[in-house]
Parts: sequence; structure tokens; C-alpha cells
Amino acid sequence: MSEKEKQQFIDDHRLAYEAEVAVNWCPELGTVLANEEVIGGLSERGSFPVIRKPMRQWMLRITKYAERLIDDLKDVDWPESIKKLQADWIGKSTGAEVCFKLAGFDEELWVFTTRPDTLFGATYMVLAPEHRLVDIITTAEQKTAVKNYCADAARKSDLDRTDLAKEKTGVFTGAYAINPVNNEKIPIWISDYVLISYGTGAIMAVPAHDDRDFAFATKYDLPVVQVVQRPSEEEIGYGRGTGDGAGEGDGSGYGYGSAPGGGDMWGRGRTDIACFIGDGIAINSGQFSGLKTPVFKEKIIARLEEKSAGRKAINYKLRDWLFSRQRYWGEPFPLLHTADGCTISISQEKLPLVLPELDKFKPTGTGESPLAAAADWLNVPMPDGTIAKRETNTMPQWAGSCWYYLRYIDPANTQKGWDSDKEKYWMSPAGVDLYVGGAEHAVLHLLYSRFWHKFLFDLGYVSTREPFHKLINQGMILGEDGQKMSKSRGNVVNPDKVIADYGADSMRLYEMFMGPLESSKPWSMQGVEGVHRFLQKAWRIVVDEETGLVDKSVQDVAPDESAESEIRLLHQTIKKVGSDVETFGFNTAISAMMIFVNNLGKQQIKPKSVVEKFILILSPFAPHIAEELWEKLGHTGTIAYENWPEYDAELVKEKEIELAVQVNGKIKDKIIVPADADEELIKQKALASEKVIAALAGKSPRKVIVIKSRLVNIVL
Repeated sequence: MSEKEKQQFIDDHRLAYEAEVAVNWCPELGTVLANEEVIGGLSERGSFPVIRKPMRQWMLRITKYAERLIDDLKDVDWPESIKKLQADWIGKSTGAEVCFKLAGFDEELWVFTTRPDTLFGATYMVLAPEHRLVDIITTAEQKTAVKNYCADAARKSDLDRTDLAKEKTGVFTGAYAINPVNNEKIPIWISDYVLISYGTGAIMAVPAHDDRDFAFATKYDLPVVQVVQRPSEEEIGYGRGTGDGAGEGDGSGYGYGSAPGGGDMWGRGRTDIACFIGDGIAINSGQFSGLKTPVFKEKIIARLEEKSAGRKAINYKLRDWLFSRQRYWGEPFPLLHTADGCTISISQEKLPLVLPELDKFKPTGTGESPLAAAADWLNVPMPDGTIAKRETNTMPQWAGSCWYYLRYIDPANTQKGWDSDKEKYWMSPAGVDLYVGGAEHAVLHLLYSRFWHKFLFDLGYVSTREPFHKLINQGMILGEDGQKMSKSRGNVVNPDKVIADYGADSMRLYEMFMGPLESSKPWSMQGVEGVHRFLQKAWRIVVDEETGLVDKSVQDVAPDESAESEIRLLHQTIKKVGSDVETFGFNTAISAMMIFVNNLGKQQIKPKSVVEKFILILSPFAPHIAEELWEKLGHTGTIAYENWPEYDAELVKEKEIELAVQVNGKIKDKIIVPADADEELIKQKALASEKVIAALAGKSPRKVIVIKSRLVNIVL
């Protein structure tokens, strides 16, 4: 792509734009807060009131990449749980956009639904409190109630509002919508469990087939109309009832009657009937009754499109990325707002834009960052004599973390972010080889970096579609009490003190020995002491503590036949540690080395070649002690440049193996057999065991089952 073509691509695919969006605003802190920073309507820091208010913000169109962000998850070696978190966060939904006319108004109300097959069961509508139609359609009688409810909703974060465990609340607007499939009038409510940021900010409520709608309808005594029958159910009959759900029904919980405001309605009879949210067979749906859900969806969408009352649509829960903060710290936007209302970029030769020196960094409290007070920096004379103002919002911390790995490739480059040849060398063939990070980054840093990287790929600046090929989520190290480390709990471990008492190698080795890398595990000073003793034992194998010289037992001799078991164990240890390192099983690798050291320490003669190979595999785990031992053995070069030792495939094989022998499922003895013993020999050895003979008590076995390399099970 030429520079001209690249510029045209950028112009055609600009992702940044300004918008008035509802944000979590904390007047006391003077800044916007993320949803995660708002707890019960108060700021996490300081517990100050937080309100929802529209503010001018810079946005990035991450939604343009939603489909690729889901599809390309198949190309990365990540934990399935993280892939699912990202896919769920992006939230792709296939369904329909449906148009509802408003009774007495020229306005239309559009909703997105994944279940257009349940349109005949829509008994009310719900708007988000911030929806633009709320002020237009609310009747005079409901104005006060609606205004108060909207004010309460403004004090809640999106996380609080969508909490599935909380009781649903709402208020009637006094207005009605017209259901396009049957022309019935249905009431319009507002409720904070509907977010303006998702879909159209409005929903059609089908309480018989949605848990939240069902809870809401139950609380406010709204009609529940069953329109999907479980596939296994028999044909349901219908009894007479009233539209408010007071009918007797027939055991299905639904009665037929007149709805308030006119029209017929199926009302809820019993309140102990839970809603059915799965696919099934259409009922109470006019000419569509009897159709299976997938078929009904296609036919009803086609009908809506014929009537210009709807269309097939794909929706995402993912919203465009709010990309500005009202604070000093952060990358400044290289933008100018001109006197005629335009926004322009500063010239490339004036990059990078540097923040000005300030004495005060506290936010203004009015929605602007402290940069608004830096007059000399803020005001920029233009060639036409007018004054332009710099953008005063700064970028969030994610702006740097989205691409830092690329800057690492070429950190001293003053001409551009990185050299393309270096990027191809380091990033090929599939991005960063390994990323170790916490699962808490799943839908923030990791998602943002993928989006950022894909845009750079489209521009030709990077050679891979994904930034991070393999991902491992490390577990958390807890306090000795099993709780998350916290100063308030007094369970924080100071690494400096551990290193001062036991050395850096012991600290490093214990962290790897605690358990699987992915698991959270409690700290234990007893465990540190145990690992420290292992290193002391390894030291004493090589060094005479009295003289400080190489121990006399370490001799430069070839291993003889008497040392065959030690040689075999060495090669098995080399293989085990090497394979465990590849799979990040550091704890089991250390266990294998501990077994080897215990065995080697018992030997009168320790061949130097055996000791050296062991120190080589120990060195990545305990580099300081391994370096000293390497020097003690007469080497002048650092051990860091030595090759990993190779193992002999034949020596790795066991000559003999131990098998447990069970009688009717209970272990009675253990036998030693050649590693290559056939099944018949193993059976003979098992049946010849004195303990097994005693357990048989003269009875003949009905069956003898040999499970290779594990056990023998004798069934009486």
C-alpha cells in the first residue's frame, strides 16, 4: 500500500469521533469513572456520590471490529474461559429490529430482539430512563413519577442496573405502543434494567419467555402470554379468564380475557409458573402457530420486512470505546479546535505533543481536565490570526498498554514507532509467543490491544492479525491466611525480607514450587524453608562446608555399572524437567530435581559429569547458586551460555516397574516386574504373591485384569 493509498484508507476508516455520551461523573473527584469504579452509586475511592450525565467525549469505533474480534479468537492459543469472556463481552446477537408505532404520536419506537418469534407474546414495552422518547410520550399524570425515577437511575452504574440478583423496578409512562403483528396496544414503561447503550435503548417485553421480563411483570401485575410451547408438551387447552391474569386457566397458568385499553389478552393465572426461554413450538401466534422456533423466526422477519415494520439485524453488546479522561496524566490528543468550530490534527513535524508543566493537577470539577487552565499551552495562534484551542481531555492508560509490546521491538527509534523489518522478525509467525497475565485483563487490555493491533494490521504497520499468540493466566499468591494480600489484613509478604533471610534463589524457587502456575495458592514460610533446605542440600553435594572446596565425593570419573540407576534417574530427570518447562509445570519440575538430589546425596562417589548435568537443569530455577557451583567445578565461562543437556532415550526407559495388586478392588500388595513384561508374566507374579494368596483364601479368581503400567485387579 503506497503512502497515498494509506492516507486514503485512514481517511475512509477514521475510528475516532466526538459524542455526547452518558458517563459516570463524580463531582467530588472531578472526573469520569469506569463502571468498575462505582459501587452502589458511590465512588470506590472516597465513597462520593456518582451520577450519570452526558458529557463531550472522544470515542473509538471498536464496534467496527466486533465480528473480527470474535472470529479470530479461533486463531489464538488462549484459555477457553478467556475466549468466552471476550465473546460474551462483545455479545453478538442475531435477530431483528422491529418498529412499534406509538398510539397518539407520529414517533416510532424501534427495538432489537433475538426472539422475533415471540412478538405475539409482547405485553409491554420498556425504555431506558435516558431514552429520548421518555420526555415526549410521558403523560402529565406520570411526569413526576417518571422524573423521580430517572433521577434515581442516574445515580446507579450500569453494573448496578444490570445486576441479575437485584429486584426490578420501573414506572409507567402513561403511553402505549402498537404491536405490529396484531395491532394490540401495550403499555410503555421505563426501567433501569434496560440500558441506553445496548441495542436501541428499548425492549419489547415477553414475560412468558424472559426471566427479567417475567420478574418485572410479576411485580407489577402485567399480562403474561405464552407463545412458545416446550417441544415435549402436549397440546395446551385454554380456559376463560381476565386480561389481568385472574383467570382459572387449565393448569398451564394462563387465562383468556380482555386487556386494559382494549383488545384480547392472555393473562397470568398462577404465579408459580416459571417462564420458558428455550426454543419450541409456536402457540397463540395466529397463522404462525405450530411452527418450530427457527422456522418461525425466518417467516416473521420476512413478514415484518414486507410490511416495512422490521428487518433482520445483528447486534452487539460491545459499545464504542470511551477514549478520553479529564485529568492531566495521560497522552494528550494532538488536536486543535479552531475558531470556526472545526477539529484539526497538529502537523506531524510537531509531534510528539508534550504536556505542559503545571503546578496544580487537580481536576476542575466542571468536566474539564487541569489542562484547561494552562493558557500558554492551550491557546495556539493560527496562520489566519485566529486562536485555536488544544483538546484538553487526555487519553486513558490503555492508549499506552495497547501497543507497548511493539515499542519494545525498537525502543530507541526516534523516526517512527518501530522498524518494519524488526517487527516482522520478532512478531512472526503469529505475534508475541507468550503472554503471562491475569484474567482481570480479559475484556479490557487484552480486548483493546487486539482491536488496536487489527487496525495497525489493516494499515500495513504490523504483519500479524493478532498481537498475542499464547496466553497463560497466572494464579494469585494469597497471604498465609488464604486471603488476598492486603495491608489492612496484615497478611502482606515483603519479598525483601524473604530474600534477606533465605536468598533470592529460595524466593524465586518457592514461587515456582507453590503449585500450578494457573492456580491461586497461599504463601507459606514453611514452604520457603523447605525449598531453602533443598538448595542447601544441592550445595553440599558439590561443596565441602569445612574447606569451601569441591567435595571429595565429586570425582572426574566415568560412571560405572554400579551407578546405572543414578545415570538412569539423571536422564529421566533431564527429560522430566525439560518437558515440564515447556508446559510451565515448574512445580513438578522442581519435585523431580528434589528426588534426584535426595538420591545423589546418598552416593559415595558422585561422577562430575552427572553433577554438572544436574547443575545445568537447576540453573534456570536457581541461577545464583548454580553459577557459583559451576565456577566451583572449574568452569570459567558463565553457565547462562551453556546448552541444555540432552537425555538418552534408552536410559529414560524404566527397566522395572512397580504395580499395585488389588483383590476385589482393595490393594493387597505391590509387585516389581520387568518394564517389558507381558500380561501373562504379570498375572503369574501377582497370583504368586503371598499376601494375594492369603487374600484369596483358597478361592479361584473369576477374572484377572491387568492395567498396563498401573495395577492388577483380581476379581473373585
